[in-house]
Amino acid sequence: MAQRIVVDTSVLIAALISEAGPSREILRRCLIGTYQPLISNALFWEYADVTNRDSILDLCPVSVQDVHDLRDSLCTTCEWISIYYLWRPNLADESDNHILELAVAGNAEMIVSNNICDFRDSQLTFPEIDIVTPEQLLQSN
Repeated sequence: MAQRIVVDTSVLIAALISEAGPSREILRRCLIGTYQPLISNALFWEYADVTNRDSILDLCPVSVQDVHDLRDSLCTTCEWISIYYLWRPNLADESDNHILELAVAGNAEMIVSNNICDFRDSQLTFPEIDIVTPEQLLQSN
């Protein structure tokens, strides 16, 4: 059974702007079913927003269409999770709360992020959800 994970936007962006590396490998493993990525409305719109920013697209070694195709392919492999409550874990970066809420609602085993420090010092803690970098996830498997 595939591990249930939440792929933070930082991992998607790193995978898009780097032709190789752990973030790219995480996306590849999501696409082939090694991991079961979870998505919510908020994360979907965040993916859409950042993959349409000129500042991001200028860094990508592939065409805009390829970026959108990869994003769309990732989204089709995701399990859509409805969030009926707002836990408001009150992370240092308020805009990251939806990631932790998605992980809780979707019974994710982990959140994969290049910014794990953003998920520390939450007022609400969820010890059953690991916060890992792409490198740490790949090393554990």
